[in-house]
Amino acid sequence: MENNTYLNLKNINKYFGKFHVLKDINISIKKGEFICLLGPSGCGKTSFLRIIAGLERENSGTISLENNDITNLSTRERNVGIVFQSYALFPNMTGEENITFGLKNKKLQDNKIKEILNETVKLVQLEGIAKKYPSEMSGGQMQRIALARAIAMEPNILLLDEPLSALDAKVRSKLRYEIKELQKKLKITTIMVTHDQEEALSMGDRIVVMNSGRIEQIGTPEEIYNNPLNSFVADFIGTTNIMKLHGKEIMVRPEDLTLLKSKESNLTTNYRVKNIEFRGNSYRVTLKDKNNSILVDVVAKEFKKLSIKENDIMQVEITNKLNEKVG
Repeated sequence: MENNTYLNLKNINKYFGKFHVLKDINISIKKGEFICLLGPSGCGKTSFLRIIAGLERENSGTISLENNDITNLSTRERNVGIVFQSYALFPNMTGEENITFGLKNKKLQDNKIKEILNETVKLVQLEGIAKKYPSEMSGGQMQRIALARAIAMEPNILLLDEPLSALDAKVRSKLRYEIKELQKKLKITTIMVTHDQEEALSMGDRIVVMNSGRIEQIGTPEEIYNNPLNSFVADFIGTTNIMKLHGKEIMVRPEDLTLLKSKESNLTTNYRVKNIEFRGNSYRVTLKDKNNSILVDVVAKEFKKLSIKENDIMQVEITNKLNEKVG
C-alpha cells in the first residue's frame, strides 16, 4: 500500500447467490481525492459503493481507512456520508430539520447544531430555502439539502450514488460544478457512482471504469480519454472509429479526423457523406466507404468553409490516433 493511501480496498469479491458481482477489486485512494466509478448498468459500481459504505458485505477481501481495518465496522462506525439519487429526505421535516437530524442523534448541544446548520446551509447556498419542506423545493434544492445533511456530519468519506441523474440538464450542469467546488473546499474524500461519462470526465480526479464486475482501467480523465487500455474503455468513454492504417486496426476519435474535399487531397480512400448532425458549435458527419462507416466532428466555422452536403465525396486525414485496437 502506498504511504499516502487514505482508503484501500484489497481483493474485494462479492456474490449475490451464484452471480459474481465484484471480481478482485483493488484500489488505493488518497485523502481528498474525487473518484468517479463509471460503467454501464449492472457493472457492479453501486455494489462497490455500498460495500465501502458498509451497506453490503463483501464475501472476501479487506477495506482499510488510514491503515485501520474497517472491514467489519458498521456504516455508522465508518462515519460515511451518503447522498442518494432519490434524495431520501424526510417529507414531514423541513430542509433544516433534515440537515440536523443526524446531528441531534449525536447528542450535540443546541448551539453547536445551530452553528453547523448555518455553516452548511451557507455552503450549499440555500439560505432561506432550507426552512421549506421538500414538497416545496425543486429537485436541485432537494439534492443540495441531501448533500448538506451528509457533509454536516463531517464524514470520513462522502459517497454519491448517481446524485444528479434525476435532474434536468441545466440544473445537472450547475450542480456538477457546485459539488466539485464544495468537495475541493472541504477536502472530503469523495466517491461518486455515475453512468454519465461527461460527469466523470468533468468531476473526477481519477476515474474507475468498470465492466462486468471488474475494473477495466483507473486513471485521470485525460489518461482514460487519450490512452484507453482497451476497446471497451475507448468506446465507453467518448466515441471511437475503428480504422485501418498500414494494415493494422486503430482507434480514432471523431475530433481527431479532418475532412478534405477529394479534389484537394492526395489521399486514396474516398468517403461519401451519409448524414450530417448539427450540434450547436460543431457538426457530426457520418461518412461511408465500401466497407466502413466513420464519424467526424467538424467545428462550425470549418464546416461552413467546406460547404459539406449529403452525398458529397470527401477524404479523411488522421491527425491523432489512440492505441492500436486491442481486446
